[in-house]
Amino acid sequence: MNVLVMIPVQEKHKMFLESKGKGCKFVYAQQPTDGQLAQADVIIGNPSLPQLDKAAALKWLQLNSAGAQAYCREGVLRKGVSLTNATGAYGLAISEYMLAVLLAMQKKLYAYHDNQKRHLWHDEGAVTSIAGASVLVLGLGDIGRSFAKKVKALGAFVMGVKRRRSVKPDYVDALFTMDDLEKYLPKADIVVNSLPGTDATYHLLDKSKFSLMKRGAFFINIGRGTSVITDDLCDAVLCGQLAGAAVDVTDPEPLPEDHIMWQIKNIHITPHTAGQYHLPATLDNIIRIAGDNLERFLKNEKLVNEVDFSTGYKK
Repeated sequence: MNVLVMIPVQEKHKMFLESKGKGCKFVYAQQPTDGQLAQADVIIGNPSLPQLDKAAALKWLQLNSAGAQAYCREGVLRKGVSLTNATGAYGLAISEYMLAVLLAMQKKLYAYHDNQKRHLWHDEGAVTSIAGASVLVLGLGDIGRSFAKKVKALGAFVMGVKRRRSVKPDYVDALFTMDDLEKYLPKADIVVNSLPGTDATYHLLDKSKFSLMKRGAFFINIGRGTSVITDDLCDAVLCGQLAGAAVDVTDPEPLPEDHIMWQIKNIHITPHTAGQYHLPATLDNIIRIAGDNLERFLKNEKLVNEVDFSTGYKK
């Protein structure tokens, strides 16, 4: 069994993977040759579509991302190839990012940072708190769940949105489906989007949704830029409907240098870096998921985080 690892790994990661894949031949290459791609039975990483075309022997693709939509399109993977994602790897890093930008907006730290650059000693006035705030979390996967737990521990009233009805977990105070979104948007002081990019979430958050939000609410997007109509978000902040927004994902992405969003004072942009491997624990988590799944694959057992090709979500 040939295993091609396309993500950056340390020696400890190699040892772990090889302990789980006894008898396998491992190749570690972030930019593999055509020959290495052609021989791979298993790929760990996110190969490009042209690279996948060369992976004729591929039986299973373990992504290093939680998002899988690009690999679910018809014809991208041959019939019979298993697809798993890295759900569970990013919750810690991204939920901490969300908490950081939320507090920075609530406490006006961005304004004070701008004042510091101008050598301006100026009181920016009243601030808000997570304690007692109503927080609406769109998507309760690993990331949304991790964030919900953090803000609930800080005293927020947490409302969660899921695709399907289910038993309400302890870390949310109210649980509903997307059908009731318009009913609950006006109740939220803080709205966060952690939904994946799918046909169902495309341009979900538009002018009509932003107009329903409580005036002065904060918005955070760490899901996918395509879930939001970018111009509508810009307008919502410019007119004061939203007090501020923090976005780690945009549409288009990368955001063009001349895009108006760069110029809007109360929109705070990071270049899709909340996750990635900036927190070492994230890469450790990905390797753990991949290694455990490799062991399952070799034993012909059910894989963890299998992706449903029809939805792009974990099954």
